[in-house]
Amino acid sequence: MTVNFITRLHEHRRWVNQGLLESVQMLSEAQRRREFPIGQGSIWKSLLHLYAAEYVWLEALLGNTAPVLPGDLPGELPGNQRGEGGVGSLEELSEKWSHLEQRWIDYLEGLTESDLVEIVSKQSTSSGKGRVHRTRRSDVLMHVCLHAQYTTAQLINMLRQAGVQNLPDSMLITLARQETAREAEFQPDES
Repeated sequence: MTVNFITRLHEHRRWVNQGLLESVQMLSEAQRRREFPIGQGSIWKSLLHLYAAEYVWLEALLGNTAPVLPGDLPGELPGNQRGEGGVGSLEELSEKWSHLEQRWIDYLEGLTESDLVEIVSKQSTSSGKGRVHRTRRSDVLMHVCLHAQYTTAQLINMLRQAGVQNLPDSMLITLARQETAREAEFQPDES
């Protein structure tokens, strides 16, 4: 496991999140809140959960063993937003997520190889609810990305069922190809 590998996974996570937010902007509020029997039950609730999970895990990586997203009720699944000060609109969520992404970028820029083996403690709100689990930092960093992929798949299925024609691409290979094409535009022709 290397810092470069972890950073690449998070670049991909960030790119996918942006695509999801762009797709969801095209939907009405009713479509965002329509109930589905998957994920967190709606596009809106699943987006909140995805954002909240990224928030609480970054807080845990920074040393907070019992992180709670502002607006969430403590001890419940991240993104519940049933407390005071919850996120009320897609615009607000996009703005808060942008700030969170910058915090992730700053965190990852300071990450060293030796940091990856350190232990992170976090109180669980799901498996072993209430119990403080100790996990290697590299595993937490991978979990954040894998959780994002899992939740993204649920969101894309909901978007498809909501009638979105131009679904966001979530494949890392697409990101890599886009980057390679951009790099080629700036390379002098060697012929």
